[in-house]
Amino acid sequence: MADQPKTLPTDADVLAFVESVEHPVRRRDAHRLLDLYGRVTGEEPRLWGPSIVGYGRYHYRYASGREGDAAAAGFSPRRTSTTVYLPDGFDAHADLLAELGPHTTSVSCLYLKDLDKVDLTVLDELLRRSWVVTSAPGFGQA
Repeated sequence: MADQPKTLPTDADVLAFVESVEHPVRRRDAHRLLDLYGRVTGEEPRLWGPSIVGYGRYHYRYASGREGDAAAAGFSPRRTSTTVYLPDGFDAHADLLAELGPHTTSVSCLYLKDLDKVDLTVLDELLRRSWVVTSAPGFGQA
């Protein structure tokens, strides 16, 4: 049997999770991202695992045979920064990343320390572009 995905959707209360975030900037930013993602996706948030706020879902299947479901969009308020997940990666978003403001990236993660220091209009467009791709039928199939 293939490995089970570690991050699965739960029925946990998303607002209670956000309120429990200790770092005041991460908590504030999480509330702002709830609004932003709600507008961008038109979806209700769902907690994936203990700490990822996700929207929608897509089914992935790798050439290796591993498969599962993941949030099509989402974020996680972490200790040192807020992680914004872009499952479609960054190749198609270089123009927006250049205009976003202070951030770092790795694979499909965008790390933001403070939403007050980034251009929220650019972040909105970045999330919209990514959502169009990741919520489309067939995304994530090898």
